[in-house]
Order: sequence, then C-alpha cells, then structure tokens
Amino acid sequence: MADPRWNFHRSVIKAVKTEEHVAREDLPVVRVDPLLAPHQDHLKYRFSQYEGRKKAIEKYEGGLEKFSLGFQKFGFNYEDGYIVYREWAPPAQAAQLIGDFNNWDGWSHPMEKDKYGVWSVRIPDVDGKPGIPHGSRVKFRMQRGDGQWIDRIPAWIKYATVEAGKMGASYDGILWNPPEDQRYKFEHPRPPKPVVPRIYEAHVGMSSKEPCVASYIDFADNVLPRIKSNNYNTVQLMAVMEHSYYASFGYHVTNFFGVSSRSGTPEELKYLIDRAHSLGLRVLMDVVHSHASNNIKDGLNGFDLGQQTQESYFHTGDRGYHKLWDSRLFNYNNWEVERFLLSNLRWWLEEYQFDGFRFDGVTSMLYHHHGIHMSFSGRYRDYFSEASDVDAAVYLMLANELVHTLYPDATTIAEDVSGMPTLGRPVSEGGVGFDYRLAMGIPDTWIKLLKEVADEHWSMAEIASTLLNRRYTEKAIAYAESHDQSLVGDKTLAFMLMDKEMYAGMSALQEQSIIIERGIALHKMIHFLTMALGGDGYLNFMGNEFGHPEWIDFPREGNKWSYDKCRRQWDLVDTDHLRYKFMNEFDKAMNALEEKYHFLTLPLIVSSTHDKDKVIVFERGDLVFVFNFHPETTYEGYKIGCDLPGKYKIALDSDAFDFGGRVRVGHDVDHFTSPEGIPGRPETNFNNRPSSFLVLSPARTCQVNHLLIRSQRA
Repeated sequence: MADPRWNFHRSVIKAVKTEEHVAREDLPVVRVDPLLAPHQDHLKYRFSQYEGRKKAIEKYEGGLEKFSLGFQKFGFNYEDGYIVYREWAPPAQAAQLIGDFNNWDGWSHPMEKDKYGVWSVRIPDVDGKPGIPHGSRVKFRMQRGDGQWIDRIPAWIKYATVEAGKMGASYDGILWNPPEDQRYKFEHPRPPKPVVPRIYEAHVGMSSKEPCVASYIDFADNVLPRIKSNNYNTVQLMAVMEHSYYASFGYHVTNFFGVSSRSGTPEELKYLIDRAHSLGLRVLMDVVHSHASNNIKDGLNGFDLGQQTQESYFHTGDRGYHKLWDSRLFNYNNWEVERFLLSNLRWWLEEYQFDGFRFDGVTSMLYHHHGIHMSFSGRYRDYFSEASDVDAAVYLMLANELVHTLYPDATTIAEDVSGMPTLGRPVSEGGVGFDYRLAMGIPDTWIKLLKEVADEHWSMAEIASTLLNRRYTEKAIAYAESHDQSLVGDKTLAFMLMDKEMYAGMSALQEQSIIIERGIALHKMIHFLTMALGGDGYLNFMGNEFGHPEWIDFPREGNKWSYDKCRRQWDLVDTDHLRYKFMNEFDKAMNALEEKYHFLTLPLIVSSTHDKDKVIVFERGDLVFVFNFHPETTYEGYKIGCDLPGKYKIALDSDAFDFGGRVRVGHDVDHFTSPEGIPGRPETNFNNRPSSFLVLSPARTCQVNHLLIRSQRA
C-alpha cells in the first residue's frame, strides 16, 4: 500500500518549487561562493526537497524533534504497566516476539500489524515486575511470503551479545532495562564547544597494551588521562555501534542503537563519556549511516525479504548494494528509514550524552557512483549532476538541522574525499550543514612524499599548496595520519620513516642512527605543519602522537586470530629511556601552544616557500612559524619576514632537549625586527612583509617565534 505521507511530501515539494524558489534570485550559499551560480538550479532543487520533506514531517509527525523520538515508540518501551514492542516489517506475513521470557514460544506472543507495516505486542507486568526481565534474550520472529519463519534481532535493540568463545555464533538481542539503582547517572556537564577542536581519534577495543579487547572502563580510567595530558580537547570514538565482525573496524554496523558489547555494557559506556566530561574532554561518535552490514542473522539486512524499496530499509537491486564494501545501502527517501536514522542520532546524543558526530562514508552517500573509481578534480560539475544522490544530501541536511537544533554546541564532521562545495555551509543557506569536513588529501600527500620523493627534492611550494588547498568558507579538520593510514598493508608514519630501525634503535642510552634522527625530526615537523597550515582543527589517531610502530591488523583467520597488532604499546612511551617520549612531548607542546594562542583562528599569511632553501615561513597573528626541511643545511641569521614590528622570542622549538633535539636554538635570545622597503609600497618589502628579523634555523627543525613587545612602525 502506498504511504499517504509521501503523497503530501511530493505535493509540498511541488508547491515549494513553484512558489518560493523560482522567485528567489539566489540561495545565500551562492552569494558566499559565486562559482556555484551555474549550478543554482540543482541547489534550489535540493533545497526544495529538504523543505518539502521537513514540511511533510511537520504535517504527520509534529516536526523533526518529535519525529526523532522514534526510540520511544519502536523497539521495547514501558507503557502503563506493559512492555510494548513495535517493529517495522511490512513484508512479514505474520510476526511473533520470542525470547527467554516465553521459552522461545512465539505462539504465546503473536503480534499485530498496522496499515504502515508496524507490528506490535504488549507484555503485561508480572507480580509488579516487567514481563520481560532485564538482560533477557529476545528476537523478532516473522513469516516470509513462502510460509517460512525466520528469527531476527530487533532493529531498535539497545544491546546485543554473542556467546563467548563460540566461533561464528549469532548475536542475541538483549532487553536492556536495568532497575533504577543500576542505571548510570551522569554527574558532569558537557564541556563547552572548543574554539578549535583538537581531536584524539580512538578505538576502545584496541586501546590496551595487552593483546585483548579493552573495556570501556579500562579506556576511561587509563587512556582518557593520557589524552587530557597531551592537551587534546575532544575524543572521537570509533566502533561504538554494534558490529558482529570485529575486523570491520566498526564500519559494518549490525545494531545501530546498540553499543559494542565486546567492550562492555551501555552503563559502562556512559561512565566513559562522563569521565571524559569530568576531564573537560568532549566526545564525538563515529556514526555510520552510509551503509549497513550485509549480515542477515544479526543486522538490518535480515529484514530484507525481497520487498519493494519503500517497504525496506535499503534500495533494491544494484542501488542497494556497495560493491567494494560488500554492504547494503539505505533508501534515504523512505519515511521509516529517515525516522530510524534521525532517531538514532538523537538516541546517542541524549542517552549517552555524546557531543556530536563524525559521519563516516559521506562521499559514498553523496553520489550514486559512491566515489568508486572517481577522481575529483575540483570542477563544480563533478559535484552537481545526475550522479549526485539528492535524497542522501537531503537526509544529511535534516540530520545536521536536527543535531544543531537539539544541541547548538554539538559538532558534526563529514568524512568526504570529494570536496563537495556547500557541505560545510549552514542548511539555512542551502548548504548541507556540517561544522567541519576532514581534509582527506593531506595524508596521501605525506605518504607519497615519503614513499616516492627523496628529501632533497621535496617542494615546499607543493607541500604548502596541498595544506592550503581547501574551501575557506568551509572549515576543515587537518590530520597527517588517521586510522586509515595504519591499517594492514600500510604503516604508521613513524614506521614508514624508521621501519625496522625502531626495533633496536629507539634507546636514548645509545647514539641515535641517521635513520632514527631523521625519522623523529620529520615526524614532529609533519604533524605540526599539518596542524598549523592544514585546517581549522586537528586530528590524531591513538598512539601516533608518540610514533607508534608497525601497523594495525585485527584478529582474523589470516593472522591466526592474533591481537598482537590490534593493541597500543603504551609501555613504549612510558619507558623513560626510549625516544618515543620525545615525539609525545612535542605533541603535548604543539597542542598546548594552540590552546594558549588559538592560532588556528588567527589570520594566516604564508610569506615564503623556498624550494632551494627547503624552508616554509608563515604567520598566524603575532606568531611566526619557520620550518626548515633541508636534510643538511643549518641557517644562521636566516632572514624571515613578518608584519608586526617589535621583539620576538621562541615559543616552540622542535630542536629542544625535551623533544630529543640537539638544543641549538637559544630560547633566551631576543629577536628585534628591522623595517623593510618603503612604507606604503608592499612591492619593496621583504617577501611582501614590512618587517623582518633573523633566526637560527637548524636542518630538519621547526620553530615558532612570538611577538613579546610590539613597536611602532618607522
């Protein structure tokens, strides 16, 4: 049966298109970026779809905020002495609720179906207690068109577990409804939104130094203090949503409302987030709404019985399947899918008090080709064409609108490699509404340089260009490496730089080799330059702050189910005589410098990218940054340009003792500027700067000079 709610949706879209957008000269986003003008029809159509869908939701559900409370209707809820269970499964011919509570006898609890394909059943209290005890196993049993009965985990289940030690066992849904005295109660408020997010990307399961799956409690008590100590202000948690295949890194989600049971219970995850908040750390969740696991027994795919797409979570045919990921693709134009996904966001925000999301796989969502075998050149026609998935873009607009309406201080980040314009502009302008996008081209540049280009041939201009290549009307999170760069088949940057030398050459009790000295020096410079030039925020993956060696490899048949490469070797940085501590201390210092000056918010001027000298010089407000990538040459009295005249002094120096350097730069030296050129004639200045001063710049080091006393210009 056709859903009447979508008939209204379509009529609203038609009215919006004819009455409003034809008359509107320009969308605000076009005024922000005039290059969008040739594509304004596409953007207006997209915005009309958004407005139409929003009005339909207001008509039939009372608005986005009520619509996103789906978890209060679907799944298991307690209502007036009954546990009420509801499940959307239009193709089912009959349905039952089974579990421990009824000895898996579905005939004792048949379900009824409404006109929208929603099945429901009411289970009364027994002796004043819920009819289904907390912690009971439950499943949804439905009859297919051919008469066969199949069992599935409820789509809105809040917790799912698997029998420990049983290889290939299916998951069971768990009714999570602890007594009041067993529910975790948050004690600490959400920290305020930081001026600049410095994000620590982490995976709880692989956060232990032991070869095992770490717990939420262990992470909260042992890893969070490390993150705080290194001056990060945000934690981004991967693999929180339940996923039956551990080696998927959490990206093949089976239970969207369930926490990953490998690391503990829902209440223990709440403790982790509350503990982070107590330390002043915000917590973002890596949310996966771009696809779903194709696992039939444990996940949403089990509800696909071959029905038409409007009665399914997914598209039918090839459109509903991601060939590279071997996973299912959502139909974002489906009423119940939108309810499910929007409610999912609200559930994590409210039940667990997450502070926002990093949306995974946004590129796959935005295009019908999913970015497969596509090379985005930056031409606007690559982004706005028949290849664009407008339904997915509209869903993301609704998602951002919802998140920012509920929690104005929430942070949303898009993982998009395509660089689509408008992604980081407000929905009210006609944008998609993300606060930040990931600057995904930066890691690839560093990897290519390290693998293919000798140090002496590095182009400073090309490095700076890559780091600066972003849309300045849309904020970006820069990173030199994330979890992606560490997966099996690749290496961490530290291991790429130093490789097997790290096994025996990291002791500070012996003279360091040329390879180790180069590796540590470049590790510091690459990460700091990425932070300082690459965006409006910074991200680091767990362990890379101290140069974690090797790579990540989850337990699998190919490695005999080993956890050896699926952990973090904290003992390396904790051992005082090992050189890992130097990279870690520098990471602390560069984060502290950003916290003190918030230099990523200050005006940026690059005054020199000297390919022969191998030096990059730039300013952020009253800070002057100097990066000398030359493998051999130390410059004494190296002249650098600046805008503000006065006295400068070292604020950060990678060559300092605490960072494993040779201590060649004097921190007690005052640098006084000299005027350059003719006042009022910039072409006569030094590197287009009206002032200059001289510095000592050792090979493979970086430094930041801070203006202590400003003087009057001549």
